[in-house]
Amino acid sequence: MSSLNDSFNKQPVLWAAAIIFISTFARLWFLGTGQLNLVQDEAQYWDWTRHMQLTYYSKGPLIAWIIGLWTSVFGNTEFGVRFGSVVGLFLTQIVLYLGMAKMWKRPIAAIWTLIIFNAMPVYLALGILMTTDNPFILCWSCAFFALYKASLPHEPGIERDSNESRTKPFWVIAVFFGLGILAKYTMLGFAGLSVMYGLLLMRRERLPRGFWRKLMLALGGGIFLGFLPTLIWNMQNNFVGYKHVLFLIGASGSKASHLLRFDRFLPFLGEQVGMATPWWLAFMFIGGFASLFFVLKGKGRNLMNLSYRQSALLSVFFLPVWIFFFMWSFHAKVLGNWAVISYVSGVMIAGFAFESFWARRGRMRSLWLALSLVIFVVLHFQNLVPLPDNLNPTHRLKGWTDLGQQVVELEKTQFKDPSKVFVMSDEYDMTAALAFYVPGQPRTYCAWIDRRMNQYDMWPGPEDKIGWDCIYVIKKFNDTPNKEMEKMFKRVSSPIFIQTTFRGKPSRKFTVYLCYGYNGYWPHDPRLRF
Repeated sequence: MSSLNDSFNKQPVLWAAAIIFISTFARLWFLGTGQLNLVQDEAQYWDWTRHMQLTYYSKGPLIAWIIGLWTSVFGNTEFGVRFGSVVGLFLTQIVLYLGMAKMWKRPIAAIWTLIIFNAMPVYLALGILMTTDNPFILCWSCAFFALYKASLPHEPGIERDSNESRTKPFWVIAVFFGLGILAKYTMLGFAGLSVMYGLLLMRRERLPRGFWRKLMLALGGGIFLGFLPTLIWNMQNNFVGYKHVLFLIGASGSKASHLLRFDRFLPFLGEQVGMATPWWLAFMFIGGFASLFFVLKGKGRNLMNLSYRQSALLSVFFLPVWIFFFMWSFHAKVLGNWAVISYVSGVMIAGFAFESFWARRGRMRSLWLALSLVIFVVLHFQNLVPLPDNLNPTHRLKGWTDLGQQVVELEKTQFKDPSKVFVMSDEYDMTAALAFYVPGQPRTYCAWIDRRMNQYDMWPGPEDKIGWDCIYVIKKFNDTPNKEMEKMFKRVSSPIFIQTTFRGKPSRKFTVYLCYGYNGYWPHDPRLRF
């Protein structure tokens, strides 16, 4: 074990290829064996592909483009929806390795980073689930290394002023900054962090001439590329997408009325520990603060053997982001994955820190690797882990196929004309899951009953289905009558409780109402609650 760093240094490409291809094969195997139904957000993004638009209510269009590409190859299946996630993590690992091993000349740290990357639950999940964070971190990683390259002067010996900034890296920044915005609006944070990085370098007079002009042009071009589709769509739709984002982050609406609250920072911290594991989170913070102190002091020994530029880039792109979301959790609910942008530099910091830690030959070195291997194996064989439902985070992702089959069976047996039965729910995630898992993948509807606005409200309702019958599905067992639903139909049945199964084991619970004689009334909220 003491020679592991030496082995990484002698055969870095072999080690990197083995880690990347083995982890990618494990993800493909996981998807191919159908161990989890889609997360409801995945189903929603898939449903977007059937209504291609310039952007969508809550996210940019990139996720729909990616899913649309791979479902055109593999069909409208779980594998087709998720194949892009495997490709995204495959490419992200390559970018991390090339950036650290080739650009930064640190192959040992690059291998450790790949190992940690594949041991963090956040990246294990992103390699399987097709969410907006997957293409987002790929774009962020590419722009991150391009920014570093852009801050370097030309190599000596070329036929131009060696103090002049390069040009090609700024084109890369513009492209991936724009694509990142199309994936997730959080990409805008890259602009502010890149400026912070530049200002830190100016303290040591390490910026090549023309850096600021080219950076501003690159960021401006990226914003134009990424925001133009969303701006056009929002202008056509009363800016509902932007209003939704402002409400979600607590900058408008009822959430903005409470400046400070103390009931949400602990859940945020718990999610961060779960996303990174306690030990890798510790390595990230130890390495992050060590890099920051080195940059601010400008002298002394760098424990991770990083240059001033590398220390500045890593610390700026990790600590301010993570701390910002932690502080914001005292104002509004901050979802754990919002801080995922800090984990790109964070996982690299952990790789550098662990390289140094491993070289010290401590007794606890192997423990972290063993725990990481356990996490990797447990996730990919999670169906064999005997966890109770309330402690199993994958439980809510099971039972959707069975639900879809039972909905079709009710259509066939409980209505005179099954061809004139539509399916609806009152939440976007349920509506999306029904659209994917009901055989035939029909158009489903989301009734506006005591909820916020969502993407389904931007599309037509079932007003053209007057006289049709309906199957109304909600989560859990719920026998509370709904007055809005009753106003829509001549007759509504008593609740039917459905206990779904997944591979012979009990899974999620649902309540179904059989609704007869739709009268054309479709509930909506004139106040437009975002």
